[in-house]
Amino acid sequence: MVDAAETPTLTDAEWTVMRAVWQGSPCTARDVLERVADSGWAYTTVRTLLQRLVDKGAVAMRLRGNTSVYEARLREQDAKQSAVRSLLQKAFDGSFGALLTHLARTERLTARDRARLQRLLDEQPEERS
Repeated sequence: MVDAAETPTLTDAEWTVMRAVWQGSPCTARDVLERVADSGWAYTTVRTLLQRLVDKGAVAMRLRGNTSVYEARLREQDAKQSAVRSLLQKAFDGSFGALLTHLARTERLTARDRARLQRLLDEQPEERS
């Protein structure tokens, strides 16, 4: 697995391919193509994106006969955490509170979402002064 501290930055297209790999790993480029069929991508596009992910260390490739088989090296949770941290730094100067305030003011939260958020907040340890 990729060290969480060295999580590569993924493009939107790479996120799409990674989600397909995470759905069932190991997999072939044809498997990925089937999973992203709604993208309209050609087989060669999927192969190119998989090679980029191999180059970034997010995916490992091995040969099984003549077929390239791909396996996720980057955990989905680590990729998500890295993406959120990047957003925090770029858009909110690293302030998680500013992000939450923005989301609370601009997004509609269902009663279920609010209850879940409240439970998460209640589970947080008290901050000491």
